[in-house]
Amino acid sequence: MLKSTFARVGCAVALAAALTTSVAGVAMARDITLRASHQFPGGKGDPRDEMMQMIARDVEAANVGLKIQVFPGASLYKPHEQWGALTKGQLDLSSFPLDYASGRVPQFSVTLMPGLVRNFDRAERLNTSPFMDEIKQIAEKHGAIVIADAWLSGAFASKKECITGPDSIKGQVTRAAGPAFEQMLAKAGASISSMPSSEVYSGMQTGVLDAANTSSSSFVSYRLYEQAKCLTAPGENALWFMYEPVVVSKRTFNKLNPEQQKALLEAGKKAQEWFSQEVRKGDQLLIDTYKKAGVEVIEMSSSDFDEWLKVAQESSYKNFSENVKGGDALIKKALAVE
Repeated sequence: MLKSTFARVGCAVALAAALTTSVAGVAMARDITLRASHQFPGGKGDPRDEMMQMIARDVEAANVGLKIQVFPGASLYKPHEQWGALTKGQLDLSSFPLDYASGRVPQFSVTLMPGLVRNFDRAERLNTSPFMDEIKQIAEKHGAIVIADAWLSGAFASKKECITGPDSIKGQVTRAAGPAFEQMLAKAGASISSMPSSEVYSGMQTGVLDAANTSSSSFVSYRLYEQAKCLTAPGENALWFMYEPVVVSKRTFNKLNPEQQKALLEAGKKAQEWFSQEVRKGDQLLIDTYKKAGVEVIEMSSSDFDEWLKVAQESSYKNFSENVKGGDALIKKALAVE
């Protein structure tokens, strides 16, 4: 009898311990909070911030024990620090201009190669091409997984004169978003001053910059219309397109359980679909905002685009093909997309 009682008590204790462990495990799962960083303004309508906020809301709504805390406006990491933090597992997610990591992964420069994209429809086709498959494989090899594609068109703005063909940039101190554009602009006679988009406003305000190129969204969210005299909008001949995907640390992703991974991937896919439609509205918002602010707005002609492309082929394309491992093949894969 006594032995039976001890057995029952032992079973009860074991069961209670198992339940406690199970409950603790659930509590721990529900306490998982990932940190997402990006450099763009929060709460001001920037679609990149909204894209990340959407992912955070949808992941939490999936009820799989996962939350995402979003840190906008470079409040957690400076723009160029994010890639290193992400690949080391110190940062979990980021909406990140992939070209910003080209100093560590030179192949990423192709994601901001002048004239390679030209319009949103072609950007969509690039997303499902062998070109993008290779870019994502390279990213994963270095510790980051793309969960949402995002391409942004871009523009030029100047405090001095309108930027049309290559001759118009001569003598202007210009900010370009990455090495490929810097090489092209320098070839055309510009002086280059490198900085992230979040610093362009102060650069133009203090006279460090005469001109800049960046995404349409950044031109609006950073209020660069307060400093610009003339804007060259993307129009039908967008020389500037930049890949700014949402990426998750591979170390972080591998620590999640299958349900959490599934929720994160599904949230990324949904946000990508929203972004691909929303970002197309950005070019018109850009034009309307700058005209309202009294800034002259023009568009690059097809002949201007072709002249720039010649300069790019002689500078950034040539340099990338000759000096980056697999560079020539990557450009050919991109150009093969109709």
